[in-house]
Amino acid sequence: MGEPTDKTNPEVRTTIVADGTPVQLGATGDTDQGLRAWTVVVGAWCVNLCGFGWVNAIGVFQEYYQSHQLQSYSTSSISWILSLQPFVLFAAGLIIGRIFDNYGPKLLLLVGTVLQVLGLMMTSISNEYYQFILAQGICGSLGASLTFYSSIASTATWFDKRRALAFGLVSSGSSFGGAIFPIILSRLLPGIGFGWTLRVVGFLVFVLLVVANLTIRSRVTPVPRPVRFHDYISPFSEVPFVLLTVGSCLGFFATFVPINYVILEAQTSGVDPNLAGYLLTILNAASLPGRILPGYLGDIWGRFNVMIGMCGLSSVAILALWLPGTLVNPGSAAIYTVFCLLYGFFSGAFVGMVPALLSQVSPDVSKIGVRQGVLFTCVSVATLTGNPIAGAILNQQNGAYWGLQIFAGLMMTGCVVFYIIARVVTGGYSLIKAV
Repeated sequence: MGEPTDKTNPEVRTTIVADGTPVQLGATGDTDQGLRAWTVVVGAWCVNLCGFGWVNAIGVFQEYYQSHQLQSYSTSSISWILSLQPFVLFAAGLIIGRIFDNYGPKLLLLVGTVLQVLGLMMTSISNEYYQFILAQGICGSLGASLTFYSSIASTATWFDKRRALAFGLVSSGSSFGGAIFPIILSRLLPGIGFGWTLRVVGFLVFVLLVVANLTIRSRVTPVPRPVRFHDYISPFSEVPFVLLTVGSCLGFFATFVPINYVILEAQTSGVDPNLAGYLLTILNAASLPGRILPGYLGDIWGRFNVMIGMCGLSSVAILALWLPGTLVNPGSAAIYTVFCLLYGFFSGAFVGMVPALLSQVSPDVSKIGVRQGVLFTCVSVATLTGNPIAGAILNQQNGAYWGLQIFAGLMMTGCVVFYIIARVVTGGYSLIKAV
């Protein structure tokens, strides 16, 4: 797993992977520069806008379904539909990662485009609970998973020194999508109805994914290898990988809770409905620089260092602002607005930099697809259960939100603890070392 075997030709770097297969990675100078590398970033940005950007708008659907098609269902029951989206998006990576390593991104992108658009169109004609589960929760999310893993795995092959910046730019697409989709939904739903609103979004997603299909390529030549169980369990023999995975799971337990419930809480507390509808847009707009700036700083100061700081500040925003602010002064539009601005910026780094940290603790780029699949499959459990747990806490507290706020804050704090341990294991105790 290891070292380049061709020492004489600087234009070719050959890595020998675990099964003895030589994989050509190309010239070391191919990374971090050139139009080709940055067009991959553009395509991956479009993928994230359509995938995670749509997932980041789930708070709109939580409120809409409760007052329209699914008003007879509980908050927790509706949140299962929305939690299925990130769960399927992440969990399918266990299989998709191997397909990417063996065959590259082209077929994955094509099939993913079809499924994602089909899911939106079928959601537009859904009325029953099970229909939303199948169309929005499974079909569209599976398509988003195919395109998502293809995009981040391809990006990882093109960047080394500027990897965190590249991933920050890519993930900013989800922030942009999370900012514009709530506006699109709030403007179109009252005018043209649910069905045509979803179809308009479907056409937009189709155009952006066509761009992704035309621009995303992997720098690594795919070499088909047999599926081996060892490839999926071997990362767990590496302490940094285990610590990163546990920390990421705890972080994802918390991440989507404010996104899913802040609109609902604000409206329940008496905030003007027009302003409440824009809170998610404010949060996601603030996360846009939160994806890019920490990525840039991470390449300079150390990716673990920056990630720990931003996750710590996310925890502070939840426990020291959202929790006490809404308890002491419920219905304050200023508190919700400031919280969304701060939490959006701080939490943006968490989502954007996890792939960069994974690449940092991965010695073999030719197997990055499998390793991403393993980590994000573990994360998928947190994304599936986090919001329903928060919804169950909300019901148990008879509509009081402080319980789910404490849950989210403690999960993010636990994430910080495991990232600190991973940072020490990876780079030692020196506080000034870039790790």
